[in-house]
Amino acid sequence: MKSNLSGKVAAVTGAASGIGLACAKMLLNAGAKVVFIDRDVDKLHSLCDELGTEAYPLEIDLMVGEIVSSMTPRILKLAGGLDIFHANAGSYVGGKITDGDPNAWDQMLNLNINSTFRSIHAVLPHMVKQNSGDIILTSSIAGVVPVHWEPIYTASKFAVQAFAHTLRRQVINDGIRVGAVLPGPVVTALLDDWPKEKMDEALASGSLMQPEEVADAVLFMLSRPRNVTVRDIVILPTSVDL
Repeated sequence: MKSNLSGKVAAVTGAASGIGLACAKMLLNAGAKVVFIDRDVDKLHSLCDELGTEAYPLEIDLMVGEIVSSMTPRILKLAGGLDIFHANAGSYVGGKITDGDPNAWDQMLNLNINSTFRSIHAVLPHMVKQNSGDIILTSSIAGVVPVHWEPIYTASKFAVQAFAHTLRRQVINDGIRVGAVLPGPVVTALLDDWPKEKMDEALASGSLMQPEEVADAVLFMLSRPRNVTVRDIVILPTSVDL
């Protein structure tokens, strides 16, 4: 998909791999300067060295609240502005509640919910002040369809959806668009805890997407005229029955 984001500055969390990396590359290819945010500093620097001078590495551990809350000045210092913020980072825990580890749940919920909300809170004042901006959240089909094999993950994405919808209505008069992309199963590290037989079956049946397909959907959202907001966009492998 062709688009022109020249002159825009974007920041993407979880940008060292998976959907975040695909979306950050897509933004670069569309002409934006992009701040790659992740805690994997070695991977970040390697990627940005490879991708050129419009890619900026920013090491942030999203689980450390005070660092997240103070990240906007660091983004502005690196790239000179901020027009697009993609709150993408997240983790995944599936399985039966009876077999679950509440400590793993806590870690996932803190990243998927608290860190996502805090990172958006950190960048909002800048966007409100300039009276423009785009905020994209990586949600999931599990945010609108309760998926019985991943109840805690589903709950986290329902929270993301509720936040996206209410935030959008709060900042609609500040020139800020808020939208969520809701992919089905994607080949990323988030599925590392899938049983091998489930992964093999999904790959064989074509019921998994590649991250680049999600990035195309995000680019579509960002490239709409300013009088149009794509509130939610669901993207699924065709064979997924949800």
